[in-house]
Amino acid sequence: MTNESARAATVAYQTDGPVDVEALSDLMVVSWPDASPRDWRPVLSHSLATVCAYQGELLIGFVHVAWDGSVHAFLLDPTVHPDHRRRGIGTELVRRAGQAARARGCTWLHVDYEPRLATFYEGCGFGPTMAGLMRL
Repeated sequence: MTNESARAATVAYQTDGPVDVEALSDLMVVSWPDASPRDWRPVLSHSLATVCAYQGELLIGFVHVAWDGSVHAFLLDPTVHPDHRRRGIGTELVRRAGQAARARGCTWLHVDYEPRLATFYEGCGFGPTMAGLMRL
């Protein structure tokens, strides 16, 4: 086992378990410069799946999957605490989210991302595609 995989092995993953919305809000605030505290319950109530990463009791990673009610799933809010990045945690969150979506009958997993994250998402198995976005 490499040093990197040994560090990642101390992380416990939970798919579709209860999510502490206060801990999730705290994780998002520390992880994203423009984030502010929010109530995640409305978002989570529409999730097809959630995956959390914990080190001990501390929530250090999160992703959820929304869907169209048919075969398309959407990867949303993948986040790893800044102190725990570059250890394979984000990749594992995405892998488990994909497994959950597939198990629920989805054929496609979509994700939008900034160009600086292309290498990460390509490493997770995503291919580039044309897409459009309209700010409402």
